[in-house]
Amino acid sequence: MNKFNIIKNKQEYWLVDQVRKGDVSTELYIHGLADILEEWSRLEIGYLSLLMDEQFESWLLEKKFHKISSIVEYTRKLNDLPLTNDQIVCYSLAEGLIEDHEYAKLYELCRSGSANKNTKQPIAQVMSSLENELGSEWRKHCYYFLKDGAFAGISIPHIEMGTKNEGRLFYFGVVPDLRGQRIGAQIHQVSMQLLKNFQATYYVGSTDVNNANMIKIFEKNGCQLRDKKGIYKIVR
Repeated sequence: MNKFNIIKNKQEYWLVDQVRKGDVSTELYIHGLADILEEWSRLEIGYLSLLMDEQFESWLLEKKFHKISSIVEYTRKLNDLPLTNDQIVCYSLAEGLIEDHEYAKLYELCRSGSANKNTKQPIAQVMSSLENELGSEWRKHCYYFLKDGAFAGISIPHIEMGTKNEGRLFYFGVVPDLRGQRIGAQIHQVSMQLLKNFQATYYVGSTDVNNANMIKIFEKNGCQLRDKKGIYKIVR
């Protein structure tokens, strides 16, 4: 029974996400995470970032985790998406119209001023992790959006590891100059259509509990609150 999804980036970090299941007891989750921590320590991985129900917080703090923040998860079925805004056009990095370093620069711009509290990785590390987490065809998942011929934002739609039809956005962001103009909701809506093109049947998105703008985008685009988790981190 899969109690946690784990993304492993060589010796640098592990990303661990609790899979909420009604038939899994508290004790089984604790035993499962304890096994993960033992292996993480034995292999001398740099750090472990964890998304987990806050009911486990006391136990996690005893294990030397520290809390970063809390996130909310929203979800939406993708079978009844509305028509997308044709004023926004998108291209994938795989189409070769811009270079990887240009995409990295746009990524860095979009994440500037973010309301999310999780520690940012250097953009070079983020870009190098894309192939590890999305596979050799990672450029096919890296989209950028144009409005009136100018860069408006990016998103990176993909199927969640360990699933066949759960759509996620590795990242989603809008350039600072266009924030507050409803561009984010339009890009998010197009991104869900891209997920559907990747054969996702439902979408799961998450953001910091204090990111009111992203929560408004979720709600505007028909997403429903599914869960709330804490973000915890432990470093060797």
